[in-house]
Amino acid sequence: MKHLIKYYGKYALLIIAALLFLTGEAICELQLPGYMSDLITEGVGSGNMSTIWHYGWQMLVIALIACICAVMVGFFSSRVAAYVSRDLRSDLFRQVMNFASEEYNRFSVSSLITRSTNDVTQIQLLTILFLRLIMFAPIMGIGGAIKAIEYSSGITALAWVIVAAISVIIVLIIIALSVVQPKFIKMQKQIDTVNQVANDELNGMLVIRAFNTQSYEKKRFDNANRDLTSTSLFTTRLMALLMPIMTVVMNGIMLAVVWIFANKVEDIGQVAGMMAFMQYALQVVMSFMMISMIFIILPRAVVSIKRVSEVLGTEISIKNAEGKETESGVRFKGDIKFEDVSYSYGGGAPAVEGITFEANSGEVTAIIGSTGSGKSTVINLIPRLMDVSGGKITIDGVDVRDINLKDLRNNIGFVPQKNTLFSGTVASNIGYGANNPLQEDLDKAAEIAQAKEFIDSSEQGYAREIAQGGSNVSGGQKQRLAIARALNKKAPIYIFDDSFSALDFKTDAKLRMALEEEMSEATVIIVAQRVGTIKNADRIIVLDDGKIVGIGKHEELLNNCATYLDIAKSQLSEEELGL
Repeated sequence: MKHLIKYYGKYALLIIAALLFLTGEAICELQLPGYMSDLITEGVGSGNMSTIWHYGWQMLVIALIACICAVMVGFFSSRVAAYVSRDLRSDLFRQVMNFASEEYNRFSVSSLITRSTNDVTQIQLLTILFLRLIMFAPIMGIGGAIKAIEYSSGITALAWVIVAAISVIIVLIIIALSVVQPKFIKMQKQIDTVNQVANDELNGMLVIRAFNTQSYEKKRFDNANRDLTSTSLFTTRLMALLMPIMTVVMNGIMLAVVWIFANKVEDIGQVAGMMAFMQYALQVVMSFMMISMIFIILPRAVVSIKRVSEVLGTEISIKNAEGKETESGVRFKGDIKFEDVSYSYGGGAPAVEGITFEANSGEVTAIIGSTGSGKSTVINLIPRLMDVSGGKITIDGVDVRDINLKDLRNNIGFVPQKNTLFSGTVASNIGYGANNPLQEDLDKAAEIAQAKEFIDSSEQGYAREIAQGGSNVSGGQKQRLAIARALNKKAPIYIFDDSFSALDFKTDAKLRMALEEEMSEATVIIVAQRVGTIKNADRIIVLDDGKIVGIGKHEELLNNCATYLDIAKSQLSEEELGL
């Protein structure tokens, strides 16, 4: 809840305005039954038309003021709720954008989406109800009780009628809350599950169709959907029972009041008093019904508040060192050095350990190894997508943990193993991360990445639309656009994580030749599976089971590294290897 206080504090003036109008509405509502009693007693009872008009106009004015106050309360409460939910979603998004892999492992993608949408909506609904009823219900309850006693004509049985009605409502609320609270917690988790299943099925649609498992996936989604529906129906039905029961309670109050007054009415004044008492008694009960509405939505909203607070309160594991929060715009030379680096996922056994090597500017450093040997882990440590568990990584002699994150990443052109394109155009994807890129820069990057040919082959050219995730381009085209995007940064350091795997040998060769010509002064690190892609590298690092088993040039490793020789023999003939 402490995370929400600052959001409400920003809109304190709007909240105060809403509470003032709310108080005005409640006071007006409390006046109307009294004026009605006076109208019947002094006007209708005596047949005095001037008195009837006098009280009639007063009641009309009070009702009009109450109406205006109600409209203003709705306006201000909706505005506060909308602003708070907007700020919450914005801060949640910014927080998630700063998450490292450790935080993402803690929260699933589907859960983060639910927390940013459904949970924030629950908080928004609670805010509206809370501001609409927080002052109104207590004023109506206390004021109505005082007024009811005033018009009870000294009949103590009438007070017990109100006490009995309120007791019934309180018992109902307590029973309902004790039953639905666990269900609401379960419901939010089930929404996460539905989102997770839907996300899996949409992302894996091609695999699902290829393996003809549509019926299995439909059943899987149906099970998750039915679980959510079952829980939702249970809570909704239970809450729906409260309203008719409360209606019965209110009608019971009216019957009890009429029955008690039946033998005591002697004149029209007592009839007016009875009607006023009934109105005030109903206002008291209605105030408790309004409070019950808050308590109905409160359990689910409390769950949502906790879930949102968990995300906002998560300590970011990768952040700027103290005093390095401000971006300096520094430009690196690009000399990278690993010194006895190790890393463990989730505190388990080291994924990589004892990693020591240098990658200097003007050189191409390649990393090769079998699947699961730790190649991607090593290069992900450079831009601090993960932080080392031991040892250190320096760039130009400075520990990467002591460099501002924006400065660090602005100096690195990174192509991840899983290429991702964003919905937009070819131009917006290549120019992603650059401020107002020039057309000649886009052309240059596309040409080096061997993407110019298929871009120009389209009538739209750089204006060609790219679907979300790049689903309307081939794997090779997606890979080349991702490479062009990295090259467009004109960074001193380039990292390619298995970025040439979808390219044919001819395109691969052209791309490597273009990189050698255009990136001669940059530090280039290439992770590859193909020996042919890296055999001309200035330095090849061979990984096996998270450890370095060989460092050197292609010819050197063929002679002194058995692991590299096995990889090379599996891909190239002895004649090609010169053996």
